[in-house]
Amino acid sequence: MTTTAKAGHTTHVNAAAQPGHAEQITAHVEPGGHAEHGSHAAHSGGAHAPHDGHAPRRGAHEGHDSHAEHGGGAHADHSAHAGHDAGLPGGLRITQDGYTLDLDTTVTEPGRIDFRFRILGPDGSAVTEFDAIHDRELHLIVARRELTGFWHVHPQREADGTWVIQLDLPEAGAYRVFTDIAPRALGRTITLGADLAIAGHYAPQPVPSVNRATEVDGYEVSVDGELRTEGDLLTLTVRKNGEPVTDLQPYLAAFGHLVILRAGDLAYVHVHPNGEPGDGITPSGPEVTFHTAVPGPGTYRLFLDFKHNDVVRTAAFTLATTPPQTHEHQH
Repeated sequence: MTTTAKAGHTTHVNAAAQPGHAEQITAHVEPGGHAEHGSHAAHSGGAHAPHDGHAPRRGAHEGHDSHAEHGGGAHADHSAHAGHDAGLPGGLRITQDGYTLDLDTTVTEPGRIDFRFRILGPDGSAVTEFDAIHDRELHLIVARRELTGFWHVHPQREADGTWVIQLDLPEAGAYRVFTDIAPRALGRTITLGADLAIAGHYAPQPVPSVNRATEVDGYEVSVDGELRTEGDLLTLTVRKNGEPVTDLQPYLAAFGHLVILRAGDLAYVHVHPNGEPGDGITPSGPEVTFHTAVPGPGTYRLFLDFKHNDVVRTAAFTLATTPPQTHEHQH
């Protein structure tokens, strides 16, 4: 099954799935190499996970290395992004802080579609001024409700504020779309979400079973660590033909991007790895480490974007949360 690439990029089909589950995930050809992106985004509406001793700060991000904040201030910890609205996870609402995700249509036919939408501001008009989130004004994530399909793409904004992209959604079913945005007037990042239905015969599937290793285009990717609500480290390791990949390429100014979606309500978290390309410390593989906190107990689907040989591929995993760690008190 085909997924949709970003504008100017060739699309590849990746079947990196559990047996019986066809993964619809994205691989983007980067002709001539992708332009490097200079800032990182916070992409969840839940509580921000502290990292390396940094305390979370709701509504504003602490300075961290040289990354610009998406709302125009100091950037937050770029390894675990959450926390923008009273502890609620991101992507669960179509409206937040006066901004609304307005889809041109919420029901469409399978196949290639001209997907159009607007971000409406508090005055009801289309917003046209956004701060960049790692070199993009808007990031669009599309996922099937069963979390068996995933697309991370970047639409183009027209002068009137309408966003447009060609999506190829070949199967009937229930989908969720997410937009990571930083409206300039708001001064920070929010994630809006809305439902999209693809008409036709719909045969629901279970969420793929828990797995810690997968294969995509000949790459073997594994994940170590636990998902915890209080936060913990996840390490993803990339190999090809059994050999460690030590020359991962920067993609959107990082060696990996991880989107985490909770089964059942699709609570959304987007995290970036510890370190950054070119800092003189962070290796370019095979391991990419993320500090990750999830908004609550449950089963989560993880989608890792990584770039190698000028192609961005997506590896998918399913993990269940681990109960909070308990500490014995000595008297």
